[in-house]
Amino acid sequence: MEGTDQSNPCAICLAAMGAAGGQAIFTAECSHTFHFHCISASVAHGNLVCPLCNARWRELPSVVQPQPAPMPRTQPQPLRRPERMHHVQPLPMRHVPLHGWQPQLHPEEPQVFDDDEQVEPPSSGDQAAASFRSGGTLAVTTHTEYSAVARDSSRDNFAVLVHIKAPGMTDAEAAAGDAPRAPLDLVTVLDVSGSMIGAKLALLKQAMGFVIDNLGPHDRLSVVSFSDRARRVTRLLRMSGDGKAAAKSAVESLVARGGTNIAEGLRTAARVLEERRHRNTVSSVILLSDGQDTYTAPRWSRGPGAGATPNYEALVPPSFMATSTRDWSAPVHTFGFGNDHDAAAMHVIAESTAGTFSYIGNEAVIQDAFAQCIGGLLTVVVQDARVTIASRHPGVHVGSIKSGRYESRVDEDGRSASVRVGELYADEERRFLLFLTVPAVEATDGETALIKVSCSYRDTAGGTHVDVTAGDTVVARPEQVVDAERSAEVERERVRVEAAEDIAAARAAAERGAHQEAMEILMSRQQAVVQSGAALGGDAAMQSLGAELQEMGQLVSNGNSYARSGRAFMLSGMSRHSHQRASANMVNMGGYMNMAAEASSSSFATPAMRAMLLRSRKAREESSVEQQQPSKARKEAESSALPEPGVVNQ
Repeated sequence: MEGTDQSNPCAICLAAMGAAGGQAIFTAECSHTFHFHCISASVAHGNLVCPLCNARWRELPSVVQPQPAPMPRTQPQPLRRPERMHHVQPLPMRHVPLHGWQPQLHPEEPQVFDDDEQVEPPSSGDQAAASFRSGGTLAVTTHTEYSAVARDSSRDNFAVLVHIKAPGMTDAEAAAGDAPRAPLDLVTVLDVSGSMIGAKLALLKQAMGFVIDNLGPHDRLSVVSFSDRARRVTRLLRMSGDGKAAAKSAVESLVARGGTNIAEGLRTAARVLEERRHRNTVSSVILLSDGQDTYTAPRWSRGPGAGATPNYEALVPPSFMATSTRDWSAPVHTFGFGNDHDAAAMHVIAESTAGTFSYIGNEAVIQDAFAQCIGGLLTVVVQDARVTIASRHPGVHVGSIKSGRYESRVDEDGRSASVRVGELYADEERRFLLFLTVPAVEATDGETALIKVSCSYRDTAGGTHVDVTAGDTVVARPEQVVDAERSAEVERERVRVEAAEDIAAARAAAERGAHQEAMEILMSRQQAVVQSGAALGGDAAMQSLGAELQEMGQLVSNGNSYARSGRAFMLSGMSRHSHQRASANMVNMGGYMNMAAEASSSSFATPAMRAMLLRSRKAREESSVEQQQPSKARKEAESSALPEPGVVNQ
């Protein structure tokens, strides 16, 4: 439908409509008029939404396309594969530049991501060595709140600590990074929107270079980038010499521009893992973003309106979510970069996929954050772990379990319970507080068997199923108990759990604008922590927890500091405590990382995670020296070229 109306310009490029030049135009159902070449790419990819008014078109507009010049007979026309149709959400109007706007297209990708490089299974000798050197089996121990309860007394909330620790590795193996281990399939989902331009993108490329360097030849890596749309930059490649070179070249080619489509980035990562032909033992996803998703409108938890919160789980592909019949396919470890990212969204994505959320306020240390994460991912020794608890006395019942984000279940009669743990890194620990009902007993009973605890899991080194059972947890039943001593292990975990609960309460208060209340909650809990027996006894974890609470209290004290970094700092802390797993929490304090934040972020770090973090810092220091050397050499050369005092060059 050609037109010549000069008073009705194209709603995208603002140029006048007209038949001159052979330009085809169409008028959409919403009455906005466009040049065909301005809108055709968007229409070709299934976007049936007007970029001006967001009106949804019921069908593709009918347009008249200029006919291309016929190709010479001697040159056969190439056959093109039909393009895969994608639904693309419209950009919000504030992000749509009208003049000269053109949709960005990426090179066509395969219909199915089944071109992953074949895994190279380790030999039977390697598996045997891995099993032999893995440090043995998982350890299960229990600690009772008190060692004795008077036989004529009953207790309703008697605490028992269940402690599990994964098989470990030697310090030398952790430092060298050469211990036999399960191979990893890693997908990195990287934000390359316009806000990442410059130093941020350069630091991201440097961090990715470190990750690539520290993956082994049996590991595989796929790089996914996203801005307006997502693109699989590399297929799943083995990190051999050629694979590492290809991955580094692909990362260096990344360019920052466009909007932020986190949901599409995660969907692409899900396809990489779902459609792969081969699978390594361990799979994981790393997501980094410095902005907010501007394409996927999240559903509201209570409907839009006052008090409603976005349901950020709308950003997560279903295959990444756990169900009652299967574990998580791959945890998504999220990294909020800078002070403008959507911390709430990144936290929800991590929590719903059994991943951790890390806050990188100090952008210079993004490599350290990645290093700590992969230090754990490269040492997964336990998968599908599940702790089961069974009562050993008719009067003993499990009332409740403090298990953080780990799904726990107590049977209706309280006679048995379970905790779903999932994956564990080498040397990683989990502690769960059980609260039992302990009955009075007969005078002839010298002790009461409370519970029996066992743990079943799959050993990643050999793929075998392992069952470990601890001895009965018992408590002495004397006639009288005088000055019973409380277990330090139980008390330490109780202090930590109560602090984690108060962090969540303070965050809820801050979200509704009650910053004074939030600060008072945190400061009161901080005093309780530093005055606890564990902290006074010099326990490093309790001391770092006190410092963490104090830092949170400062960041939550007013709306500006909370919005700038307090929310992200608190959510990262909540993620760390709910999973009992180290996450980065790096606050920018005038260019330096706050020491309290560093101590708290590494409080659950394993030896391998700490070793990888130290390796990253050493690499960054060496890189900084190398960058300074050319400048120093240049100054020396310039200095040597200057004439001596009193000498005039001829």
